[in-house]
Amino acid sequence: MKNQQTIKKNIKEYDIEVVIIGGGPAGLAAALAACDEGASVAILERDHELGGILQQCIHNGFGLRYFKEELTGPEYAQRFINKVRESGIKIFLNTMVLQISSNKTITTINPENGVVHVNAKSIVLGMGCRERTRGAINIPGTRPAGIFPAGQAQRFINIEGYFPGKRVLILGSGDIGMIMARRCMMEGIKVVAVAEVLPYPSGLKRNQVQCLDDYGIPLYLRHTIIDIRGKERVEGVTIAEIDEKWRPIPGTEKTWDVDTILFSVGLIPENELSSSAGCKIAGNGGPEVDEFLQTTVSGIFAAGNVLQVHDLVDFVTFEAARAGVNAAKYAKGIFPIKEAQNEYIFTKTGTNVGYVVPERICGLKNSKEPYEIEFSFRVKNPRQNIIVEIISNEKIIYKRKQKFVLPSEMIHLKTKLNPMDVGEDLIINIIEQDSTVNVIEREMLEGS
Repeated sequence: MKNQQTIKKNIKEYDIEVVIIGGGPAGLAAALAACDEGASVAILERDHELGGILQQCIHNGFGLRYFKEELTGPEYAQRFINKVRESGIKIFLNTMVLQISSNKTITTINPENGVVHVNAKSIVLGMGCRERTRGAINIPGTRPAGIFPAGQAQRFINIEGYFPGKRVLILGSGDIGMIMARRCMMEGIKVVAVAEVLPYPSGLKRNQVQCLDDYGIPLYLRHTIIDIRGKERVEGVTIAEIDEKWRPIPGTEKTWDVDTILFSVGLIPENELSSSAGCKIAGNGGPEVDEFLQTTVSGIFAAGNVLQVHDLVDFVTFEAARAGVNAAKYAKGIFPIKEAQNEYIFTKTGTNVGYVVPERICGLKNSKEPYEIEFSFRVKNPRQNIIVEIISNEKIIYKRKQKFVLPSEMIHLKTKLNPMDVGEDLIINIIEQDSTVNVIEREMLEGS
């Protein structure tokens, strides 16, 4: 008993108003925004440096929306790191978060101080996302060396200085996969092809043009790997076209001798910690949040790729800054919506909509004037000449025309809604402009 008491006395404790978990682009933006609101702020980062995934993204294309200029990933991150260090925000590096208690005490561990408790008044989750692996998509074949997630290969080349191989096939046309196809070619690594299971590229169009088309790398749509050969190291790979039921079509096989296969088959929000803290996880893999980016646990907010996988880091920054401001207001006791007043209106995915953030709205029902809400969502399938509409009480309360939508490009919609027009839920639809299906018919289709 005495030993246990001694251990507890030796555990360091800090009292911080707003604690940010994760020191990547979301965490940095949230920390600065909370600090600007006058809150004491700490960042908990498990790596040895701030910046997150941006430190290995040495290509350009970052910052066009936020800074109005083109930067590399490390340049974008460094601008925020400099501000964080100048602001007096407390930084814990090499620090792993083990647990978040119900009273917002965060248990961490690091090599320097061992176990450390950080007592927070509010928390912002900014842990980012991880790559989906070969095992998650059941690719057949042997299990030799030379099979990597594309992001891991990116770190090997850009940070560690290692080549993942000499001849590469990439499965998946996500942004990381296409960017790594170009990076490999720049380093003299032959990329034989990129195979994509969908009938369209899953990354941004600009990356398809700049990374594949400009380098003459073939892209095979509706193809997947059906065999990997090799004992100690990858020796070859075979892909084939698939039909509407995702079955390989005989006679469409293509085989290459390669020593490396990279997988760029999707990103998953990193939410084990969120779940253990009691946050409800939505269908897109991120925490369910309201319009203030507050999760289902009072005082815990989420932003960035831990909430929803973004295609542009600039929007991570905008979103995380909102979370930081709201977390600071919560910690200061000036949060705009009191818990007892919460009367949620829930958002629902309608025609051709994969998910919607926020999943619930708590301030609209009791508002006495038009209430501004910022939605973000993705479509399931590419479409042209469409209408984005919001439906409530079987009436269209918002609509706008758009030339095209792609699953790879997140849609951001900021609008003011009249409380008098809103019922128990809001349904977001993406419909083609010549669609003759009425509102009630669409709801019946979605409910079937």
